[in-house]
Amino acid sequence: MFRVVIDTNVAVSALITPHGNAAKILDLIADNKLKVCYSELIQAEYIRVLSRPRFNFSAEDQGYFIKGIRRFGMSIEPMVSTIPFRDESDRIFYDVAKFCNATLITGNIRHYPTEPNIVTPAEFLRLLEER
Repeated sequence: MFRVVIDTNVAVSALITPHGNAAKILDLIADNKLKVCYSELIQAEYIRVLSRPRFNFSAEDQGYFIKGIRRFGMSIEPMVSTIPFRDESDRIFYDVAKFCNATLITGNIRHYPTEPNIVTPAEFLRLLEER
């Protein structure tokens, strides 16, 4: 089973566009076809971002997402990497992906080092189709 780490922007995208690529990935997690890895810091980031007033996500949608991550996911506490990041808030996703040997799915590829396990939602779905 593929292990994945979901960047916050993918969660936001899935909630905004329920039939888009990001939502399809969350459906695969809910169908137990992917194992999502997260840390307490990632979970806190999800809660912080999804509760922003500008998104206007209902408490029900926010809770559904967080409960799904907990139910279908694997909570870990990774070692902290030392590679430089432009935005330190991205490090938590990178470190969990590295620790779990997971694919990091993000809409902001340029925020991360260029590595084959860091992909966009569309790229990830293409990889799944090829296998």
